[in-house]
Amino acid sequence: MAALSVLIADGNPVVRAGLAALLGAAGGFEITAEAADGREALSLTRRHAPDVVLLDVRMPGVDGISALPHLVRLAPVLMLTYSREAEIIRETLLLGAGGYLVHGEFTADDLVRAVRDVREGRAHFTPTAAGALLAELRASSQPQRTVAQSPERLHNSVLFGLSSREAEIMDLIASGMSNQQIAAACFISEKTVKNHINRIFAKLHSTTRSEAIARWLGTARPGVTGRG
Repeated sequence: MAALSVLIADGNPVVRAGLAALLGAAGGFEITAEAADGREALSLTRRHAPDVVLLDVRMPGVDGISALPHLVRLAPVLMLTYSREAEIIRETLLLGAGGYLVHGEFTADDLVRAVRDVREGRAHFTPTAAGALLAELRASSQPQRTVAQSPERLHNSVLFGLSSREAEIMDLIASGMSNQQIAAACFISEKTVKNHINRIFAKLHSTTRSEAIARWLGTARPGVTGRG
């Protein structure tokens, strides 16, 4: 049986070395490349065409969530990270990840099975990720209060390419909420809020809160940038 080729993308070189050692000791795997951030992961995946990509969430530069939708077009992706937030787990799965492992919750044998499962299209999760999915399913089965979007908000969401969660957070930003207040309102961590805001600002071509609010509310004029 040919060895499975694996690309490891993690910002921590010690973690990359550890994962490479675990798979190397198991046999049947070839580590074709290692990447320190999402941009490098995408470049190396295009170059080496690995069978599976192991991807961390939080990395310097381009993070795992930003790189994920591009990587899944090239190879199956297994998230392998310390990030335990249900919101992040849900988002990565919606973006196409084939599984989600949280460090500290799997053995070397678990890792080997997970890589092989994801390669074959079988989902694999450690307890935290599985619990988050179960909670999501239970929540979705409860009656939900439908909140109608205004035509302006719907138009802006489509215009800027924001997801429903990003549009919700942008509305909270426009209302004057701090990151801490947004995290509490959305039941997510401040780190997750910051990740969302980084992607929102990129989509709105803004570098400050005031500039993003101006664009979102339709008050920005071409060539005029906000300050704040």
